[in-house]
Amino acid sequence: MTVPPPPESDDDVPRFLADLGVPGIVDIHVHFLPERMLRKVWAYFDQAATHYGTAWPIHYRTPEPERVATLKKLGVRTFAPLVYPHKPGMARWLTEWVTQFAAATPDAVPTATLYPEPDVADYLAAAVESGARAVKVHVQVGAFDPRDPMLRPAWGLLAEAGVPVVVHCGHGPIPGAHTGLDVFGEVLAEHSRLCAVLAHAGMPDFGTALDLVHRHEGVHIDTTMVGTAFSGRFAPLPADWPARLADVADRVVFGSDFPNIPYPYAEQVRAVAEWASADPRLGVPFLRSVLHTAPARLLGL
Repeated sequence: MTVPPPPESDDDVPRFLADLGVPGIVDIHVHFLPERMLRKVWAYFDQAATHYGTAWPIHYRTPEPERVATLKKLGVRTFAPLVYPHKPGMARWLTEWVTQFAAATPDAVPTATLYPEPDVADYLAAAVESGARAVKVHVQVGAFDPRDPMLRPAWGLLAEAGVPVVVHCGHGPIPGAHTGLDVFGEVLAEHSRLCAVLAHAGMPDFGTALDLVHRHEGVHIDTTMVGTAFSGRFAPLPADWPARLADVADRVVFGSDFPNIPYPYAEQVRAVAEWASADPRLGVPFLRSVLHTAPARLLGL
């Protein structure tokens, strides 16, 4: 089966999924936050020209119920709503908030987050016991060192439980105090059983991210913002990217960063479709895996 024509718009995404025989997208990288916090995040992106050197208009700046409905209309069958703290004392209540959000939102799975603080293992263990399917770790926004000794029990707990960690540890869109795939690589070396998803495929260090995938059997990459025209301006993919994915095709999972993206959702789907078409070793099986099978497996669906 040849790769069907990629979606031209959000309205065309369900047609593309039907052509592939995919029952729906499993999006491992979506953001829902408490309203006041989300407004602050959007205000930050409104000043992106100052922070990042480029404008970043939020494409899906709509009320929460409408955002949930938009995902359903796009054909997203299941999504992981990710939250993240930027200072101590936030991770526990954000985890409690997103647990309640997931319980009230049929297509969402429960998630959690963490921060290096004395009670991190306590609230994380409670979240895992309650059924958390993924944990978001944002090294850049949190401005913390993932090698912090206070996090060792948390990493060990997650490795033992097999709960995937979606970790933003790359230097994109700008470096942070403790970003760098080499830094998180030390965590992986210490906790060899950790199941980790390198958010944004480690942007902009795509090659290093793939090296970690090859080195550690529990490491995956997500597609979030990767290969879109917007990201290509500051983090272009290597020309042989599709060929590089052939050996790790089952460890690439779909992520979008919805709603905080400056372009339509269909652009991310189209980027992945273009990779699939570019190498005969990928094709339709790769698309079915990335969009559904691989992320569903990680989330235990």
